Amino acid sequence: MSAKKTGYYCSICGHFASRWMGRCAGCGEWNTYVEEVVSPGREPRKTEPRELPLPISEVSPADGERRSTGMTELDRVLGGGLVPGSLVLLGGDPGIGKSTLLLQVAGAVSAGGHRVLYVSGEESARQIRLRADRLGTAGPQLFVYAETDLGLVEEQVGAVGPSLVVVDSIQTMFSPDITSAPGSVSQVRECTARLMRLAKDRAVSIFVVGHVTKEGMIAGPRVMEHMVDVVLYFEGERNQTFRILRGVKNRFGSTNEIGIFEMSGAGLREVPNPSSFFLMEHARRDVPGTVVVPVMEGTRPLLVEIQSLVCPTSLGVPRRMTAGVDHNRVALIMAVLEKRLGLMLGNCDAYVNVVGGVRIDEPAADLGIAMVLASSFRERAIDGRTAVMGELGLTGEIRPVTAVDKRVREAARLGFRRCIIPRQKGIPADAGGIKILEADTLAEAFGLVFG
Repeated sequence: MSAKKTGYYCSICGHFASRWMGRCAGCGEWNTYVEEVVSPGREPRKTEPRELPLPISEVSPADGERRSTGMTELDRVLGGGLVPGSLVLLGGDPGIGKSTLLLQVAGAVSAGGHRVLYVSGEESARQIRLRADRLGTAGPQLFVYAETDLGLVEEQVGAVGPSLVVVDSIQTMFSPDITSAPGSVSQVRECTARLMRLAKDRAVSIFVVGHVTKEGMIAGPRVMEHMVDVVLYFEGERNQTFRILRGVKNRFGSTNEIGIFEMSGAGLREVPNPSSFFLMEHARRDVPGTVVVPVMEGTRPLLVEIQSLVCPTSLGVPRRMTAGVDHNRVALIMAVLEKRLGLMLGNCDAYVNVVGGVRIDEPAADLGIAMVLASSFRERAIDGRTAVMGELGLTGEIRPVTAVDKRVREAARLGFRRCIIPRQKGIPADAGGIKILEADTLAEAFGLVFG
């Protein structure tokens, strides 16, 4: 009997090589090739085209076909709900709540009269039933199938006729046509492609759970993320109750929206007021080194608390540590503070943290970071009922921000008395009783904040 032929696949991009190489010729990463058995070539099949080419003006639009998942926060991230024929990839750390979230979605969709097929390659049907009883999602329209053979899964999809399919997880599925083990590059790529064809052919929405690596990326070849329609990441600290659902790819909507949940004994609970959820009680007291900044996550304004600690260093090189904000951006803001306000921060350690684990990427938080660093350095507290926003330039000017009216109204709704913003157009005339203070430069904002 002839020996099996093996080859090498890149675990990042799926590039094939006949021999092992240190660096991938496809993506340039090092030490990513893994050895797998190469399946023998099959005879090409002649297939009839399923559809004929049409002018794009004659193609019927798919507007109004979205279905709600039963969870408002998830609908927001998806762009308004599930699109029939879509393949959604959900990744996250072990134990973060991926299976819990999808089982709750499956229960909500089945409660609306639609059939749902929950396929699990990691748990038995009895284990899923126990979790469904705890979450209160068990119903006659929710079908559970514990199987890892994708061919059998496709047969059951045809037999049950569901509107929604959940596959938990893609790393446990295998195709009999591929000789490598489940979870390998070839199996993950092939199973994802077959699920994509299944979703398009039957117009069924499919959720796929993906494991993540120690770097926080979805395990498997990167081409898997390019094949699916939507890529979602479920984030959060295991020792905290909140969870953040973030979209990094969405063919049917924006990737700027986030969904916020809270883990409880009865499953995931949606957070209707995320601003108050991320603001701690001590943020309302006058404490040096803390400030509240209105930021935008898609179309939703959020008020987050930024904390800072600046102290003299005992090391030759001062330490700069950040959590939730970009490290290089903080270093740039500290340089502007030294040059424009004369705050000598070069001999101090600086630590900046965003409370609640939220990550801020927009430049509207620059002024808040600058004020909180100055507050900790000077040991002067910022009024707990003052919100700060603005982009900071290298010359010390404060530049306008987008959606200033939404940010100001959110601060007024939560009881803030003052809001320091850049001098710009679009300032609301009636902001709910909050006092709006405008500033052109960093020095002017410093005087408004600290008097």
